[in-house]
Amino acid sequence: MMTHRRRAPAPSALLPALLLSLILSACGGGGGASTSASTGVAPPDLTQAPGAPAYSGNTALDGYNWINYRRALLGLSVLARNARIDAAAQSHSDYQRLNNSVTHEQTPGLPGYTGVTLLTRLTSAGYQVTPPYAIGEVISATSNPSGFYQAEELITAIYHRFVMFEPVFKEIGTGAATTSASYTYFTADLTAVGGYGAGLGAGRIVNYPAANQGGVPVNFFSDSESPDPVPGRNEVGYPISVHADTVRTGVGVTVQSFTVAPRGGAALEVRLLSHAADALTPETAAAIVPLAPLKGATVYDVSFSGVVAGVPVTRNWSFTTR
Repeated sequence: MMTHRRRAPAPSALLPALLLSLILSACGGGGGASTSASTGVAPPDLTQAPGAPAYSGNTALDGYNWINYRRALLGLSVLARNARIDAAAQSHSDYQRLNNSVTHEQTPGLPGYTGVTLLTRLTSAGYQVTPPYAIGEVISATSNPSGFYQAEELITAIYHRFVMFEPVFKEIGTGAATTSASYTYFTADLTAVGGYGAGLGAGRIVNYPAANQGGVPVNFFSDSESPDPVPGRNEVGYPISVHADTVRTGVGVTVQSFTVAPRGGAALEVRLLSHAADALTPETAAAIVPLAPLKGATVYDVSFSGVVAGVPVTRNWSFTTR
């Protein structure tokens, strides 16, 4: 059985942006197939998702491909893989393996040390970080070596999702290292240097789950993420989010209404995550978390209305649960 603990970044200044997030999955108990803490059954076969990339068995490559697969599903730019960012991500995964630690910061003198922070590790790998820039890092450590699985787990955790679905990122590097006990550390570093990517443009958003997406999980264990996005509850519904460009001047997401309802039913009770109410939610994103698990094989209708960079935005879409 696997248990999950997620940590989200402390608030940090953007422009330039440093976005950090990690997920830790620790395995305990007997052998056999990996299982999910949320269901007690084997994780879904993500290779069967419509349009899924080919599975190679290489954790770093598969994690990279899965992140881009999900970004493309939203209509975000596909991130170019950069060998020097790969080197920084790989060295950090190696550092974590050598020191049996899941962390964004390295300690000088310990085995595998290449730099205290993400910025110094990128520089050490020969990657030139010139302003203006945005950089971010997400980390997963789990007994499941699948890069697809690790990337999907990171996307499920809402604070991690905010990092991975930042529209203005342009490049990415990934790395993975596995211990002798078959515990795999996966690191993804995302960047936009010397100017930001095209992003979405002022007054525009994307949403996740995406419009007409199928196979969406029904639940999320809030207590597994720290800080807890839904205090006082553990098993809740799958998070639903909208994302705008982080590093554009004056681009803020103001939520006027954000609802989800089963097709033909009443709107669900949710917890709203917006920057106005939650410092860990960036100014240019928002999410709702249903306070109870969703129903399986059900169509859900979502409605968002608000203001993005001074532009009124309305978005209605639906998705179907697994």
